Amino acid sequence: MTTLELTVAEQAARAAGTILTRYFREGVTMRSKDISNLVSDADIEAERAIVDVIRRSFPGHEVMGEEEQQGDANAEHLWIVDPLDGTNNFAHKIPHFAVSIAYYRGGQPEAGVVFNPLQDEWITAVRGQGAFRNGERIQVADHRRLDEALVGVGFYYDRDVMMEATLAAISDLKRSQIHGIRRFGTASLDLCMVARGLFGAYFEYTLSPWDFAAGRLIVEEAGGRVTTCRGEIPPLAPTGILATNGALHEAMLTIVQARHPGESP
Repeated sequence: MTTLELTVAEQAARAAGTILTRYFREGVTMRSKDISNLVSDADIEAERAIVDVIRRSFPGHEVMGEEEQQGDANAEHLWIVDPLDGTNNFAHKIPHFAVSIAYYRGGQPEAGVVFNPLQDEWITAVRGQGAFRNGERIQVADHRRLDEALVGVGFYYDRDVMMEATLAAISDLKRSQIHGIRRFGTASLDLCMVARGLFGAYFEYTLSPWDFAAGRLIVEEAGGRVTTCRGEIPPLAPTGILATNGALHEAMLTIVQARHPGESP
């Protein structure tokens, strides 16, 4: 039963959140993987804590993580974890980051949790059982047109082609009279903002599985839709992600697909 998996995910997220909160308050040295892509002892220690909790309950399950875990994406039982989503926010003392943990069975998301430890904010979902924030059910916005919506966006670390494509899509969205663009720097929480009805849509041209694995299920269980930026089912591999309330999906897809690197505008 996935209820057990959700309980374990919450326990793991709590363990990681305790570590992140301590480092956030006491300080930690950040290191660069590459341009604007940071890592620290907080990320690594938090991921190890997550893995320890998962493997105590499910020793035979695979784990795919951002830092050290290279789990098999084709495994029947797979946990996909981001110990610190929003590392740049964390590094600059901005209290907007999260722990993201998802459980996939047979390639399908079954349970997910996104936890903002500084706000004690829990967003959870189990397939077929709805999505919840701190125990209260959430649902996507009822916007029917782009000119009713606020749109979230993310930028990949690439500051060339991907950045230009994202800016071009934002320009197109502005011309569609959306209410505005928001960029908060934590993909898992951005997806949850779609699920909560705060954003009508969110897109980013490159994300890793740990960035969207839990958020995808949360959006879907809140009544929304998640695809790649080309309208396909998201693979467990780096890809673009478009999440919407469902009603706005085709209008958003028309814009983000047209500006997708490699597509004709």
